[in-house]
Amino acid sequence: MDTHLEFNSNDDRFGFIIMDTNKTLFGILHGNIRDILMEFTVDLPKKRRYGGASATRFTRIRKEKKLNYVRKVSEMATQCFIRNEKVNVNGIILAIVAEFTSEFNADDVFDPRIQEKLIQRVVISYGGDLGFNQAIELANETLVNVKFVQEKKILSQFFNEIFKDSNEFCFGLNDTMNKLESGQIDTLIIWKNCDLIRYVLRHIQTKQIKIIFLQMDQEKEIDNELEQLEKISLIHWLEKNYEKMNIKLEIVTDKSQEGSQFLHGFTGIGGILRHKIDYQSLNINEKNCENIDSNIDNDDYSAFFLD
Repeated sequence: MDTHLEFNSNDDRFGFIIMDTNKTLFGILHGNIRDILMEFTVDLPKKRRYGGASATRFTRIRKEKKLNYVRKVSEMATQCFIRNEKVNVNGIILAIVAEFTSEFNADDVFDPRIQEKLIQRVVISYGGDLGFNQAIELANETLVNVKFVQEKKILSQFFNEIFKDSNEFCFGLNDTMNKLESGQIDTLIIWKNCDLIRYVLRHIQTKQIKIIFLQMDQEKEIDNELEQLEKISLIHWLEKNYEKMNIKLEIVTDKSQEGSQFLHGFTGIGGILRHKIDYQSLNINEKNCENIDSNIDNDDYSAFFLD
C-alpha cells in the first residue's frame, strides 16, 4: 500500500465495502493502516449464454440470489460499522465490480445511518485484498477532501469559542499542557509538523521528576544535573496516550485559511475544553515553552505525564 496516504488524523477512520461476484470484504482505513473486519463468500451462479425457457428461469434465479447477496452485504455493513446505535467511521467507500452497479442505484439499500456516511462509490476490477488496495487508490482524492472539511470544521469550532470569549478553549504549549494534565481538555488540536520533543527528566541528587518540551536543537540546553528518562516527540506521545486520557486528538495542517491562522496566530497547539474555566481565579499566565512540573498528586492524569 502506498505510504503517501497521510491525510488522516489520529481519529479518522474510513470504512470500506469491497464487493465482487464471489466475496465481500469489510475493512477500515485508519491513518495508513488497513484492518480487515470480516469477509464472507457467496456461491452466485455464473452467467449462461444459452437461450430458451431454462435460460429465463436461470436468469430469474440468479437475479434473486444477487438481491439476497446485496441484502446480506447491507446487513453485514450495519454489523461492522454501527456501534451503540452510531456509525463508528467518518465515511464509507462502497467499492463494487461493474456487474453490481444497478443494484446500488437506490438510496434505500443500506441502513439510513450507513447511507448517510457513504461518501463515494467506486468500480473495482477485482475483490478481496487487492480490491481493498485499489479502492483506497480510487478514493484517495475524496478521502483527502473529507479530511480537509473535518479540519476546517474543528478549527471553526475552536475559533468560535474564542470569538464568544467562552473560556472553553486554550492555546499555547503551557496552557494546553496544564489543561491536559488536569483533565479539562475535550479536544486537543495540534499542527501536524510540530517539532517539539517531550523529555521526562530526573534530578540526579533530589530525584525530582520534571517534564520539559524543547525543539531538537535545544537539547544541549538541558542541565547536566538532570538525567533523561524519556524522550519522544510530542505528537507521537499524544497519539500513544490520547485514548487513555479520554480526549479527542485532531492533527491539522496549515493548508486551509483556518489552519494557517491556528499555526501563526495560536502557536499550532490548543484545545476545546470540557467545562467552562474561570481564568481569573486560576491566574494562569502563558509562557513560552518553559518547564512543566509534574508533581501533581491529586490528579489521575498525572500518571500519563510520568509514564
